[in-house]
Amino acid sequence: MANFIIEDFKDAWNKQNNALVKIILINVIIFVGASFIEIFLTLSGSGEFFNYFINKLMLPASFTSFIIQPWSLISYFFLHLSFTHILWNMLFLYWFGKIIQDNIGSNAVISLYVLGGIVGGLSYMALFNIIPYYESRISDSLMLGASAGVFSVVAGSATLLPNYTFYLLFLGPVRIKYIALFYILLSFLDVTGSNAGGEIAHLGGAMIGYLFIRQLQNGINMGEGIINIINIFKKKSNTEKRKETIINKEQKFDISQDEIDKILDKISESGYSSLSKKEKEKLFNASKK
Repeated sequence: MANFIIEDFKDAWNKQNNALVKIILINVIIFVGASFIEIFLTLSGSGEFFNYFINKLMLPASFTSFIIQPWSLISYFFLHLSFTHILWNMLFLYWFGKIIQDNIGSNAVISLYVLGGIVGGLSYMALFNIIPYYESRISDSLMLGASAGVFSVVAGSATLLPNYTFYLLFLGPVRIKYIALFYILLSFLDVTGSNAGGEIAHLGGAMIGYLFIRQLQNGINMGEGIINIINIFKKKSNTEKRKETIINKEQKFDISQDEIDKILDKISESGYSSLSKKEKEKLFNASKK
């Protein structure tokens, strides 16, 4: 059964123009992995170590803490610890991301998600350190979740196709510009609440989502740098795969002189037809060298 699941994941991953599915899969895999690690460490009495480890992946409001874990500006928006948290984030990402992917491609989905996560995280840190109201929260504040990237995708799709219509249960047809505005307004109204950091990140993500589409409509691709970086890693990965394939082929066809002599002796004694399929293959490959 596990093999079938792995094959399904591989098929979903390898499809063309499917950045949306890849982002969702990465989030789900990290969530499941973190959940298993948490259960294992908690049952083994090492729950504190898990908290320490997971805190290093979350984004701190404190610049002093951020300096020693700069990777958290990326890792935090792929990290979830609650099922309902990841469920709603991934549903919204899929619903609105599909609009982006179907109309302007996978690269736009990646750019919106990553830029939204980064700008949302920077907005959270900046405002927590600039506005006196948040000063007492800085040392204890940590953030996780894909919401900033999701808000970027939501705002981007609403900017791209504002009159696109979703049919909502009990409400009927609603244009996505109103859905986006509703959730952006909710976040703004809660910037003084218990999840102030998250709400600020939502607003930062929504802002960059709007700007990204507006700039793209003017011929400027704000996500070009991100896509170029990803392509560099893809090229390196593909190069390594090609090298591995060549090495495997060379190893597969490698044959010693002793083996060749034995095969030739067998031919002289019993004829070519006495060779096995593998021996014939070895002899044929040796003749090509």
